[in-house]
Amino acid sequence: MAAGAADPYGREGLHLSEAQQRVLAAIQAGKAQRAEGSTEAVPLTEALERVNAAPVLARADVPGFRAAIMDGYALGQSQQPAVDDTWRLVGRSAPAAPYPAALAHGEAIRILTGAPLPEGADWVLPQELVQRLNDTLCLKHKASANPWIRPANEECSQGFTLLNPGQRLGLADLAQAASCGVEQLRVHRQPRIGLLISGDELVTPGEQRPEGAIWESNSTLLKGLLMQLGYRAWDCRVVADQPQALRETILEFSACCDVLVSTGGVSAGDSDWIRPLMKELGQVDFWKLFLKPGRPFAFGYVGDQLPFFGLPGNPVAAAITALQLLWPALQLLEGQQEPELLPRLLVSLETPYRRRPGRPELARASLICADDGQLLARIDGSQASSRIGSLRNADLLLEIPAESGEMESGDQVWAQLLRRRIL
Repeated sequence: MAAGAADPYGREGLHLSEAQQRVLAAIQAGKAQRAEGSTEAVPLTEALERVNAAPVLARADVPGFRAAIMDGYALGQSQQPAVDDTWRLVGRSAPAAPYPAALAHGEAIRILTGAPLPEGADWVLPQELVQRLNDTLCLKHKASANPWIRPANEECSQGFTLLNPGQRLGLADLAQAASCGVEQLRVHRQPRIGLLISGDELVTPGEQRPEGAIWESNSTLLKGLLMQLGYRAWDCRVVADQPQALRETILEFSACCDVLVSTGGVSAGDSDWIRPLMKELGQVDFWKLFLKPGRPFAFGYVGDQLPFFGLPGNPVAAAITALQLLWPALQLLEGQQEPELLPRLLVSLETPYRRRPGRPELARASLICADDGQLLARIDGSQASSRIGSLRNADLLLEIPAESGEMESGDQVWAQLLRRRIL
């Protein structure tokens, strides 16, 4: 490019951070205008990754009784035992068969891990420390200051807040709720998502592909991405670039969906009808991102309240803009208090990366941990927005600054981690 010449593609559109702010602000404002979303009660087994809708308090102390945390002997004494102290063995306590009486001073019972301690027992000795002769126990090794007892409220006390409204439920949340006797939770209804894939050139996989056509993959990609994020497409249709057919589909979706997502048709070509239809049937809040991939993106509304996300037609650009802009919005629509974003970390390039400067880029890379513990980003192959292969084995989205062109091995860059919590 000649010195001083304007870059026709690099200076247009909103920065990603500004676009995120505008989308979330619009979604929040729309939620305030609409009636509160409906909720439903679901069993714990169906609540994973749902958004909690009501406070959940512990109804009792959990586990609710003092218990041994080692196999050994529970002693009827409160002071730390000393070497050569002796006790009379009077019984046994197991998790399903607790000892039924109180222990007097000088008495002991055999106790198993997790078994309740009887009244009067304030110390547990691990079995390795004692010698047993018939019904007599003798301490042969110095006991630690740890009494080896789990308190009755170790997990939580009665009245403790287990879950807050607006909290997305992880596996540990559900397991703790189950341990506190909770069997079902009230959660927000998930948004119904209408997915519209547009393009004259699209052919269903498995069908014969005419000259100039491509097999359609965006529905597979986006439905799968939504599932990975805890959502599902309420309806998905592939529609040719015909204004009337597109208009009818948009209006049908607007009658039954909470959010509409399209791919393709938002650029400035002769067959790009999505953005004009958004203007006709509602409004376009903004168009174009200062981002690679993902420049032809549109956000607006159908009617007054149905959010409309016009994603690019290229699969990689569609997936990345869905992660950056659609996903946070879906979380708010579902009632989540604070939307989750991909975690960020600082990595070093494993090899040089050459690119045309001008727009910020989210480059796909795999994460490598070097022998010295350094985190490296490996970029494999072309970063073209139409090349789905660049998503394979991608652990990271590298945040390449707009002005960066020739980047060398070892250069540091911020990256978004394409991994989420398990527990």
